[in-house]
Amino acid sequence: MRLTTSLLALAAVLAMTAPAAAQNAVQIGQARNGASCPKCNLFQADFSGLTLSGKTYAGARLRQADLSLSIMTRTNFSGGDLRDVEAYGGVFTGSNFAGANLTNASLVGTHLQGASFRGANLTGTNFSGAEMDRATGLTQGQLNAACGDVATRLPGNLRIPAC
Repeated sequence: MRLTTSLLALAAVLAMTAPAAAQNAVQIGQARNGASCPKCNLFQADFSGLTLSGKTYAGARLRQADLSLSIMTRTNFSGGDLRDVEAYGGVFTGSNFAGANLTNASLVGTHLQGASFRGANLTGTNFSGAEMDRATGLTQGQLNAACGDVATRLPGNLRIPAC
């Protein structure tokens, strides 16, 4: 009885510490090898340093993924879950983030020329040093919820609060 109770307690502790929705290793492997993967579960995937231009990850779950120093030009992230993404120094020129959730994402030093942010949630997103003066679909309301620095390049008369 004591052993059974101990095992049940251990199982409960392990269940509480496991991720709520684990990553899909097969889908991550396919995407890392260059496949488009719309609506895939790419939770915590490591795409750092990869070149994956022109792919589609529309509606995909990329939460907590590492896109640092990756080259993902003309990539479709529309409607995706990119909360808490780390994308330091990434190149996303011409990419589509329309309707994506970028809450608390770190886009420090990213190249976002021609990227679309129409309807994207930018709450807590850090754009420090980002080059986005030719980005489209940005509103002052979106940027008021984000932050940047003096090196952040924005289109037109838009401004961003300091981080």
